[in-house]
Amino acid sequence: MGRHDTRDIAAALQRVESVLRRRPESGLRDEEPALARWQGGTRVVASHADGTCLETDLPQELGGRGDRPSPGWLAMAGLAACATARLAMAAAAEGIELERLEVEATGRSDARGVFGLADGDGRTVSPAPCELALHVRVAAAGVSADRLRALVEHSQRLAPVGRSMQEPLPLALHIEIVESD
Repeated sequence: MGRHDTRDIAAALQRVESVLRRRPESGLRDEEPALARWQGGTRVVASHADGTCLETDLPQELGGRGDRPSPGWLAMAGLAACATARLAMAAAAEGIELERLEVEATGRSDARGVFGLADGDGRTVSPAPCELALHVRVAAAGVSADRLRALVEHSQRLAPVGRSMQEPLPLALHIEIVESD
């Protein structure tokens, strides 16, 4: 990221923060919806209003072909991308020129949860990941490791996707039964 990019991002952030301080209600907004359509088997296409489409499938062991990313991987990609963008924002706000920034999201899950199976204690295994981690690689010339570490930690307390995974909210489920074709 160049100096020009850093200044542009910092200026945009300052404008938005200024507006939010004056009019806090303007901060509340609806997220862009993601529409998923079944394509047969375990294939799904998720679409954004701008026309972007992402095809997903399940691994072969769960009945899919395994030749597309899984929905779980998309969640991990969203986690990593959000963490990266939020850290880039934090660096720009502090005038730090990043030379390298990579965030890898890793996780572990138990497939028994997808089937509602119990563990050895008789408790139902959760289908949610049982472990999540972010591995951040960051470099900025002339910036101490302590300052970069503090910047990473602070930025991740403000990263929406990561926080939503740490502080889950109730998921409203609305069901509409439609006529068959």
